[in-house]
Amino acid sequence: MTEKNLNIYNTLTRKKELFEPLHPPYVGLYVCGPTVYGDAHLGHARPAITFDLLFRYLKHIGYKVRYVRNITDVGHLENDCDDGEDKIAKKARLEKLEPMEVVQHYTTRYHQDMDALKVIRPSIEPHASGHIIEQIEMIESILDKGFAYEVNGSVYFDVVEYNKKYNYGKLSGRKLDDLICNTRDLEGQDEKKNNADFALWKKASPNHIMRWKSPWGEGFPGWHIECSAMSKKYLGEKFDIHGGGMDLLFPHHECEIAQSVAATGNEAVNYWVHNNMITINGQKMGKSLDNFITLREFFNGNHKALKKEYSPMTLRFFILQAHYRSTLDFSNEALIAAEKGLERLMEAKNKIEKIEPGKKGNVSIDQIKNKCYDALNDDLNTPIAISHLFDAVKIINSAFDKKTSLDKSQIDELSNLFNIFLNDIFGIESSQQADSSDDNKVEELMDVILEVRKNAREKKDFQISDYIRDKLNELNIEIKDTKEGASWSIKKS
Repeated sequence: MTEKNLNIYNTLTRKKELFEPLHPPYVGLYVCGPTVYGDAHLGHARPAITFDLLFRYLKHIGYKVRYVRNITDVGHLENDCDDGEDKIAKKARLEKLEPMEVVQHYTTRYHQDMDALKVIRPSIEPHASGHIIEQIEMIESILDKGFAYEVNGSVYFDVVEYNKKYNYGKLSGRKLDDLICNTRDLEGQDEKKNNADFALWKKASPNHIMRWKSPWGEGFPGWHIECSAMSKKYLGEKFDIHGGGMDLLFPHHECEIAQSVAATGNEAVNYWVHNNMITINGQKMGKSLDNFITLREFFNGNHKALKKEYSPMTLRFFILQAHYRSTLDFSNEALIAAEKGLERLMEAKNKIEKIEPGKKGNVSIDQIKNKCYDALNDDLNTPIAISHLFDAVKIINSAFDKKTSLDKSQIDELSNLFNIFLNDIFGIESSQQADSSDDNKVEELMDVILEVRKNAREKKDFQISDYIRDKLNELNIEIKDTKEGASWSIKKS
């Protein structure tokens, strides 16, 4: 088994070939969502936009889609393995907050950022912490089938035992012998039979904040089990598409396959779809490299690596300009080029209604439209589809300048072309509309206020900083000071 490309054209002609829904009347789409312990960054934007595009397009060509995107709020450890501290719990401990305060705060901010990018909310957005029962039940089933073992209150998946009957590594192409030899020993993992085994349930240490009762004692679920349990609950034992970033292919998605097969005897997913990574000036994004840029910093320009602020629509268009399976490298020059390209498209779209109808021109708008469909039907090839829209831009500009002629039906077809692909499928709206939205103005204003307050605190002028905080509080705006800076939220009435 390997990751399969999406040839949606076959869907329209030979439905049994690909997306024939296994649970009529919808296509089941599950996407791994964020771990909500910090603000969303560019790496969160790419999968969100990629699968928003897929969601929009499947609906556009006539499918009903049940789109499930989870929120990881428990079980994701610092090193993404079986050792270390839960990311949410660590954030809560450092900031002296309840873990669910951290979850609520950053989930709200994630939704605000995704709304700015015009990412449609999923059909269902389950939280891992709300599905502990389902995860325990799946772990019990895996234990009953003999593919897991319990040690000192923790439960581990027995990869070697599983590999005797099935193939662990079939998605990523990894070999179990190599994994066992090359997996480093981590402190506290000597209770596992093999280094490659992974945690289904971890016993909670005395100081662990997030814990639940289970048949094996108090603890918390491993990272991988959450998606297997939640996808099964909302999409059934078999569903159509599972997506996420390329960084999740191994070990997360490989472990999901093993868990589902071990529990039910069948593979759950027909098609795995992975978007590739985003680099920044050729480097992987990371706080240690000082190139970690949040979406809010892109929107307001408040990062030293940015030459200016970029609208959410510019960022969305920048991501769509590359094929989702290709690496996308950010630079200011690339974003500025995307901004100019988007302006050309939007200017052309606005010119359409101003074209004076004349004699029928010698161009086929239907041909451009069909080429756009062909590109998206071929593994969501957005750069090719966008290039065909730029072919339409030439036709629009020529007719607008009265160098060529178009009749009313052709003008209407051009308007329809841009409404379908640019607005409905690509989710692009006018940059001017996006920049002038009330929400963005409020964000920009609050950034200025927090910057003034930050400067006052640095100068130890606590009278001014407290005055700003108290006045905002009177307006039902709450300020929270953390080690990473101040954040704000509107208090619920």
